[in-house]
Amino acid sequence: MGNGQSITGDQIAVPTQETHVWYRTFMTEYPSGLQTLHEFKTLLGLQGLNQKANKHIDQVYNTFDTNKDGFIDFLEFIAAVNLIVQEKMEQKLKWYFKLYDVDGSGSIDKNELLDMFVAVQALNGQQTLSPEEFTNLVFHKIDINNDGELTLEEFINGIAKDQDLLDIVYKSFDLSNVLRVIYNGKEPDTEADSTKSDKARLGKVKMK
Repeated sequence: MGNGQSITGDQIAVPTQETHVWYRTFMTEYPSGLQTLHEFKTLLGLQGLNQKANKHIDQVYNTFDTNKDGFIDFLEFIAAVNLIVQEKMEQKLKWYFKLYDVDGSGSIDKNELLDMFVAVQALNGQQTLSPEEFTNLVFHKIDINNDGELTLEEFINGIAKDQDLLDIVYKSFDLSNVLRVIYNGKEPDTEADSTKSDKARLGKVKMK
């Protein structure tokens, strides 16, 4: 990535001291400085998934891999941390929009949203609404011009105003779980003292 921006295009806001701590954590886990897709899935315990669930996680990984080189480097990683800890709804919804806009066209059509939530159901189990019901509900509520596609503006404005839809969107991939897993990850015993110090600082980071 290399430009100090978040995965939604905004400036990274994680304080310098916390960035140093996250760097130690990242390099402890990934000495090469790069995290692969397999390592990402292993980290989150997302192995042995069916095809639809795997496709969903692949898309999640791709949204973090902003330079599209097939790896997540530290700058991309800290951009993801920034997205989680800054707690700004608009920035999170921009990320979810990118996640759902699979073809990168700048809008979400019904098939993209339907496919996404079929995958979410395969990953998370039975939901209150079926993927078809959820897709129809979303477009009924927030497709203002009824053209069968959701723009970024429609998506953010519509989801932000509807707590039920917002909750479902957030649950489609729990961003805070990524941070929690890394924060609670096992560190080498030889660095026990520095780990305690690092985690004490990381403990100040809010995980929503």
